[in-house]
Amino acid sequence: MTEERKVLIQLKDIVKSYRNGDQELQVLKGIDLTVYEGEFLAIMGPSGSGKSTLMNIIGLLDRPTSGDYSLNGTQVEDLKEKELAKVRNEEIGFVFQSFQLLSRQSALENVELPLTYAGVSKQERRQRATLALERVGLGERLHFKPTQLSGGQKQRVAIARAMVNNPSILLADEPTGALDSKSGAQIMSLFKKLNEEGVTIVMITHDRAIADQAQRKIEILDGEIVYHPERGGVDR
Repeated sequence: MTEERKVLIQLKDIVKSYRNGDQELQVLKGIDLTVYEGEFLAIMGPSGSGKSTLMNIIGLLDRPTSGDYSLNGTQVEDLKEKELAKVRNEEIGFVFQSFQLLSRQSALENVELPLTYAGVSKQERRQRATLALERVGLGERLHFKPTQLSGGQKQRVAIARAMVNNPSILLADEPTGALDSKSGAQIMSLFKKLNEEGVTIVMITHDRAIADQAQRKIEILDGEIVYHPERGGVDR
């Protein structure tokens, strides 16, 4: 008997529309998606496909116009803004293309930020942030500021910051987009290592070579999933 996998993300008929004057622009058109614990999923698509909007909804940065979203057993559409912020801080780690580090803060201080918001004591913050940086291979760069780090090292700091709260899901938006090919390969190797350690990763990318390195990939085009391995379809 095979062990049933735990569902972390369940999207059902997710629609996102925006008003533009008298017109309604539908960016997402009934998205159904399940992400399981321990998966490494790539969501691929060109600019304007709706993948960034989908990422914002998964990351609780935006709300769908309609549809159901369950994150680790919580129905998020019913949550108020304060509750959403709490779930976002505890359940989701974010990694962005542009790193989004505070330039005047050290690597250690940048990684401590989510713990500060969570009300963790200074001593524990320092300890957990140090361990997170050691985990991504930056144990000797704790007190370096972003201006003293390479692009790949900055992204490692961002990954350490994303992981320091032990979130359910690591959500990465074009994580290699601002890096050269060598640094990008190193970041993908780090993602694979984290995934092997049990971290669930959802990665947004327009780069097929990057998407192919995930365990599973889907493609979104014009607001709809056009390739989904579980349902067949054409791998574009």
